[in-house]
Amino acid sequence: MRFVSALLACLAVATATAASADSRVFIIANQADGYGIDQCLARSEKCGAHAARSYCQSRDFAQATSYRRVDPDEITGSVPKAAGDTCTHAGCHEYVAITCQR
Repeated sequence: MRFVSALLACLAVATATAASADSRVFIIANQADGYGIDQCLARSEKCGAHAARSYCQSRDFAQATSYRRVDPDEITGSVPKAAGDTCTHAGCHEYVAITCQR
């Protein structure tokens, strides 16, 4: 009987650990918002931490573990290039990767 109880306790701890280590990377377009948040995120500066955390929390994650600019070439075919795209500002075609953890 003790063995079964110990086994169940170990299984519960292992399950809880696996669930808490759940993380996901979100790739989002780096759009200028007029407040400079896009540059904070793209440059991994401290000022982007709150925006990254808020983004993660809006998707039911507890925290953002990292955020950085992603080269479009790193995204393998996931981002289609629009025909006739006439982007004229400096931040065009930039993406940010935010890693969220539960």
